[in-house]
Amino acid sequence: MTDPYKVLGISPNATDDQVKAAYRELAKKYHPDNYAGNPLSDLAEEKMQEINQAYDAIVSQRRNSRGASSGYTSGHQQSAAGTSQFADIRRLINSGRIAEAQELLDGVAMGSRDAEWYFLRGSIYYSRGWLDDALKNFQQACAMNPQNQEYAAAYNQLVWQRQNGRSQFGGHAGVNSCSCCDICAAIYCANCCMDCGGCF
Repeated sequence: MTDPYKVLGISPNATDDQVKAAYRELAKKYHPDNYAGNPLSDLAEEKMQEINQAYDAIVSQRRNSRGASSGYTSGHQQSAAGTSQFADIRRLINSGRIAEAQELLDGVAMGSRDAEWYFLRGSIYYSRGWLDDALKNFQQACAMNPQNQEYAAAYNQLVWQRQNGRSQFGGHAGVNSCSCCDICAAIYCANCCMDCGGCF
C-alpha cells in the first residue's frame, strides 16, 4: 500500500491537527462535486478515495497505538462511547456537515465498526453521490443487523432509485430521510421486501 503520509503530503511526525488540516485541504481540492461534467471526474473520484483511505489508515494506526498504551477499557465504556459518537455523527449528517461526519466515522476503531457504522458510512456516500459505495455499505449494515428496518428501508430505497433513476419518495436514502410520512412509507416498503427475502 502507498504510504498514507505521502498521500496526504505530510510527515509521519505531523500532529493530529496537521493530519486533519491536510486531509481537509485535499478533500476540498479533489471532491467529485468540483469535477461534475468534467472529463477528469473519474480521476478525481479515485484520488478522493485514495485520500480517504490514507486518512483512515493514519487515524486507525494512531488510535490503535494509543489504545495499546492506554491499557484496559471495559466493554461497557467502549459501547457507551461508541453509541455517543454515532449519535454525534448522525447529527452532523443531518445538518449537512458531511466532511466532519466522515472524519469522525473514519476515526472509529476497526473493532467498533458495527452495522450502524456501515449504515452511516452509506449515508455519507449517498450524500456525496457515490451510489455504488452507498449501496455496498447499506447492504453490509443489513447483513450485520437484518432486523433493523431503518437499514432495510435505506437499502431498498436506494435499489429502487438506481433501477428507476430517481428517489422512490422524492427523498433521500440513509439518515437524511425527508418527512415522517416518507420514512413510514420507506419502512412499509422495507417490510414488504423483507417478507420476500430481506435486504438481498
